[in-house]
Amino acid sequence: MRKLLSLRHWKHVFARIFRLLRSRDVKPVHKLLFLVPVALYWVLPDVMPFMPIDDIAVTMLAAEGFTRWMEGKYPAG
Repeated sequence: MRKLLSLRHWKHVFARIFRLLRSRDVKPVHKLLFLVPVALYWVLPDVMPFMPIDDIAVTMLAAEGFTRWMEGKYPAG
């Protein structure tokens, strides 16, 4: 829990996410699996009306999951 509240942790997550999104090794379909849901949640937050989570929190959680998944799938990416 403490790690999730650390600004240093999130700085590294977002640095990793940008590296993965720019990587030629990561397939475009995998990039879209992160970008489309996050973009839709930012534009259409009422799609999930019973989720009292801020847009930034959703983006952060999606970025954390995406980086772990892609770094496992593309270790050198």
